[in-house]
Amino acid sequence: MKIRIPRAAGLAALLTVAAVCAGDAVASTFPFGRHRRAVNDLANQFLPFHAHLWDLLHGRADGGPLLNWQSGWGSSLLPDLATYVTSPFAPLVALFPRADLAYALYGITVLKTACAAAAMAWTLRRLRPGPWWAAGLLGAAYALCGWALLEAVYNPMWMDGLIAFPLLCLVGVWVREGRRPLLGVLVVAVCWTANFYTAYMATLGAALVLLVAAPPWRVLLRGAATVLLGAGLTAPLLLPVFLGTRYAYPGVVRDFAAADGADLAARLLPATYSFSTPALFVFTAVPVLAAVPLFRAGRGDRRWPLLAAGVLLSFQWAPTHLVWHAFATPNGSPYRQTFVLTGILVIAAWHAVADGFPGRRALLGGTALVGALALPALGSAQATGWGWALFAAGLAAPFVPRRGRYAAPVLAVSLAAVLVAQAAATTAWGDKERLARLDDYPAWSAADTRRAAALAEADGWPAYRTDSGRPQVTGNEPMALGGQGAAYYSSLTSNTLTETLRALGGGWTSRGRNLQSLDNPVTDALFAVGARWRDGAVVRTGPAAPLVTVRPPGPPPRYGASPFRNQELLLGARVYEPPAPGGACRAGTETFVWAPDFTGTARLGARTVKLRGQLPKWRAALASLGTPERPAAPVLAGQGHRGEVACLDHARLDAAVAALRSAVPATTTVTPDGFRVTLAPGTRGTVVLAAPRIPGWHCEGRPADAYGGLVATPATGRTSVTCAFRPPGLRAGLAAGGAAALLLAGWVVWGAWGRRRTGRPMPSQGDPMETNSPYHALT
Repeated sequence: MKIRIPRAAGLAALLTVAAVCAGDAVASTFPFGRHRRAVNDLANQFLPFHAHLWDLLHGRADGGPLLNWQSGWGSSLLPDLATYVTSPFAPLVALFPRADLAYALYGITVLKTACAAAAMAWTLRRLRPGPWWAAGLLGAAYALCGWALLEAVYNPMWMDGLIAFPLLCLVGVWVREGRRPLLGVLVVAVCWTANFYTAYMATLGAALVLLVAAPPWRVLLRGAATVLLGAGLTAPLLLPVFLGTRYAYPGVVRDFAAADGADLAARLLPATYSFSTPALFVFTAVPVLAAVPLFRAGRGDRRWPLLAAGVLLSFQWAPTHLVWHAFATPNGSPYRQTFVLTGILVIAAWHAVADGFPGRRALLGGTALVGALALPALGSAQATGWGWALFAAGLAAPFVPRRGRYAAPVLAVSLAAVLVAQAAATTAWGDKERLARLDDYPAWSAADTRRAAALAEADGWPAYRTDSGRPQVTGNEPMALGGQGAAYYSSLTSNTLTETLRALGGGWTSRGRNLQSLDNPVTDALFAVGARWRDGAVVRTGPAAPLVTVRPPGPPPRYGASPFRNQELLLGARVYEPPAPGGACRAGTETFVWAPDFTGTARLGARTVKLRGQLPKWRAALASLGTPERPAAPVLAGQGHRGEVACLDHARLDAAVAALRSAVPATTTVTPDGFRVTLAPGTRGTVVLAAPRIPGWHCEGRPADAYGGLVATPATGRTSVTCAFRPPGLRAGLAAGGAAALLLAGWVVWGAWGRRRTGRPMPSQGDPMETNSPYHALT
C-alpha cells in the first residue's frame, strides 16, 4: 500500500528537518557534536519522565499510572503524565533502548517540528487554495519560528501546541462548513490531551482566526460546542492536573512587565536569544507578505495583518497577558503564546500569495513596514551582525526576478534557501546561548549505566527502598537511574512532601519544587531505605523500619523548628544529643550540621561537605561530617546562617528501629496504587505508611489521616487495613468525560437523524484545491 503525502506537507516537513539538523550540526550540539543539548527542564524533567514512561510501557516501573513509588517517597503520577508525557508521540520512546532516550527525545522533537510544518501546510490549502510550493514554504516557516527553535526545543511538550494550532484552525474550517462534528471534537480532544497548556493558547488563536471571518452565531455556537466537548473528553486528565496545581508547593508569583521596545524589535531578527522577551522571529518574508494587503490597492483583506498587530499588542498588556497564560503569569518564559502570533502571520501571508505572488509595489510597502519595525533593534544588545545580515537577505528574497517559464521554481528555491539559512542560524545561535545562560547536564554515559545496574542489583522493593543517592545529576534521579527515594522535581510537587522534607532537614532547589535525596540514618530508618548510592557505590544502610508500621495509641507528632527534634518525634525516641560547648560531638557519635541558608563548606577532620543554601531558592540539606575518633568542632567557611549541630547516637537509633520492627503488621502487600496489611486481632494504635500523605490517599473508604506528614489510619481492632491512592479530581473527571462522550454521541446521532429526515446528504469532504472555503471570500 502506497502512502501518499501531499506535496505541500512533504516539502514543509523536509525543509524543517533539514534546517533543524543543519543548525544543530553547525553548533556541534548533541547528537551531532560534543556540546550538550540537555539544559534546565529538558534534563531535569522531560528525560526522566520519559524514562519512567519507558518503564511503565515495558512493565518495569514501581507503581502504576496513578502512583509513582519511585519519586518523592511516593508521588501522584497521573497529573505528571498529563503534564509531561501524554503526547501521542511520547510512547515512541519505548522503541529505543533505555540508555538511548536522549536520542529518542531528540528524534521525537524533530518529528514534532516536522509534523507542525506539515499540518500548517495542509491547513493553509484548506483555508483557501493556492500554489502548493508556497504552502510548503509557509508551513516550514511556521514550524521554524523563533519560539519553536529557541524555547520549545528544550520543552518538547510545548511542541504539541505548535501542531495543535493549525489542526484547530482546520477544525474551524469544518465548523464553518458544518462538517465532521465527530472528527472535530476528537481533534480538539487529542490536542488538549497532548499538552493542555499550549493547546489552550492554540484554541484561543484558532478562535480568533474563525472570528475574522465574521461567522453567524450558529457557527460560533457550533465552534464553542466542539471545543467544550473536546476538552470535556480530556477531563479525566485535566481535573487531576488542575487540582494537582492547587495542592502543589507554591511557586514564584511574578508581576508581568512588558518587554522593552528595542529588545522587542530585535526579536524580529534571526539569531537572537532572550529569556524575557517574545521570540518573534519567523522567516522574514512572512511578515513582509502579511503586510502586503495594507499596500495592495483594491485587493486583499486588511483584517489579517490587523489581527496580527492586535495579537502582538495583547502580549504587552497585563490583562490580556494573563488571559493568554490561563490567568497566571508563568514561572519562566513570560511569552509562551508567541507561536500563535507566528501562525496568524503565516495565515496572513498565505492569503497574500494564494491568488498570485504580490507585485513589486505592494512588496515594497510590506518591506518598508517590516524594516521600520526592526529599526529600534539598533539600540538593543540582542541584535547580532549575523542577524542583521540574514534579516536583510530575508527582506530581499521576495524580490527575486520572476520572468520566464522558470519564474516560480526560481522564486521557490530562493525563498527556501533563505528560509533554511535563517532557521539553521537561529538554531545554532540558540544552542550556543542556552549553554552559556542555562544549566546543562551530560548525556547518559557508561557511568550512568553502571550506577543504574548497581541500583537494580541492590533493589529490594517493597521490602526496603534503594535510594539513588547523591550527588544528583538531575532532579529526578530515581526515575532516570532507578530505586525509590526522596528526590523529585515537578511543577506539581506536593506541598505536603516539601513541608515534610523541610521539617526533617531536606534540601531543595527551584524554590522548593526540586527536592533532593536526604542522606541521613534516621530518615533512612523511618522511610525503609535499606540501601543507597554513596561515594560511587551502593552501600547498605543501617537497620531500617519496614514500609508499614503500627505506632502506639496517641496523638501524631507536631513538628517544630529543629529537624533533629522532628526526626525524633517521628521516630518516637531520642537519638540525638547536643554537642559539648564549642560545638564538638563526643567520640563515637556521628556529627550532623544543619545550615539550610548557608553556602560554603563544612569540614570536620578530613571530611569536607559542600552546602548550597540561599533561601528561598536553594535550601541546604542537613549533612553528615562523619564520626570523629575524638571530639572536634566542625568548621564552616562561607556565607549565611551557620545553623546548628547535633550528634547521632547509633546505639539509640538501633534500639528505636528494633522497637518499630517489633510492632509491624503480620503481612504487608504493596500494590501499584496502595497497600494492604493484616493485623493481629485486637491491634490498637495507628497504621503508618512511610510515604507522604499527599491528597488522594484513602483508607477503608475514608480520607487517610496524617502522622507527621505520612499516610496513616487508625488500627481499631480489625484484622486488615487497605489503603489506596486516587488522584484528586479523577472520579469527577471520569464523570465529566463520560458526560461529554454521551453528549457527543447524541450530537452525532441527532445530526444524522436530521439529515435523514430532510433528505440532505452528508457534506462531502471537498478538495483542498477547491475554492469553496468560506475564508476565500475574505481576500
